[in-house]
Amino acid sequence: MKLFYFILFTFIFSYSFSFGAVQDCDYANSNIGYVKNQTKKALSMKDLQMARFYTFKALNALEKSKAQIEDCGCEYALDSAMENIEYLKNATKATSIAGARILLNKALQFSVESLQAIANHDEHGSIYGSNNLVMNVASPEPEHIMAFLDNTKIQEKIDNSLLKYKNSLDKVINTVDCIEAKAFAQNIYENCEQELLKPHLSESKKYYNLKTKEITAKALERLKNCKN
Repeated sequence: MKLFYFILFTFIFSYSFSFGAVQDCDYANSNIGYVKNQTKKALSMKDLQMARFYTFKALNALEKSKAQIEDCGCEYALDSAMENIEYLKNATKATSIAGARILLNKALQFSVESLQAIANHDEHGSIYGSNNLVMNVASPEPEHIMAFLDNTKIQEKIDNSLLKYKNSLDKVINTVDCIEAKAFAQNIYENCEQELLKPHLSESKKYYNLKTKEITAKALERLKNCKN
């Protein structure tokens, strides 16, 4: 029986490690995308207080996202995020809009670098070395196997339930006024962004919000030419 668990665990671990890492990077990518958008909003402001308002939103979101970025395992993304935090902190202390914009432009650059690093993560490796893999595979625990299998079933149920959401969203796009449909989809998208920033969200809720956000992003792409 121990041999069976070891073989099964070795197979599942090799699959779940890459699958889990990809999901962690998806969560990190989503959160950094939110930080990037808030930084761009701060840059578009002509009033210093409003620029600070959006800068604080970007900073708070990035602080909350450090764990997800670390879980992704991309050192380049994490390094860029840490630099980003420092520039955003300094931007909140700027005494002029011109000074704030200089710092915000640097912060925006680091957001872009983090997103690019995650996109190219497979090409430059991971902080999880082969020794770590060997260590984990060497001591398989049956409960870990069952947890993985349970999580997979939950994700399958979520995927199935989201098919209904996708169909409903398609119906809204095809039957409702373009502006109203876009506002409806945008609200859902932003709500998912906010949910994904919560530090203690369960894995199932993270997965649900990430997938909902992805479906909604495709809908918004279809509505991009809709004029307000």
